[in-house]
Amino acid sequence: QVQLVESGGGLVQPGGSLRLSCAASGSIFRVNTMGWYRQAPGKQRELVARVISGGSTVYADSVQGRFTISRDNAKNTVYLQMNSLKPEDSAVYYCNALMVLRGQDWDRNFWGQGTQVTVSS
Repeated sequence: QVQLVESGGGLVQPGGSLRLSCAASGSIFRVNTMGWYRQAPGKQRELVARVISGGSTVYADSVQGRFTISRDNAKNTVYLQMNSLKPEDSAVYYCNALMVLRGQDWDRNFWGQGTQVTVSS
């Protein structure tokens, strides 16, 4: 069984910081792209940031310069450092990973359960 376990969400004041973590575990052969998406009430899920195994990153325009995504390949873990948080960053944040499982040779898409981030005074 493969799962993505997220941690680090919570309530923070505007201008504050939070760090999200997501660890992949199970019968994994290789983790390719890892990333974070978010979904606010009444809105579609959107990409926040993603990082490929070689380290290249992509960010949504709305978080560029405030958020930093990184990964520890040895731990199959991805992080999202969120600084200068704004109320509009409030959402459920979902970890996402494209992984090849042991005994298989194609990418599969996995999602975490989501963690709530609320930015409010």
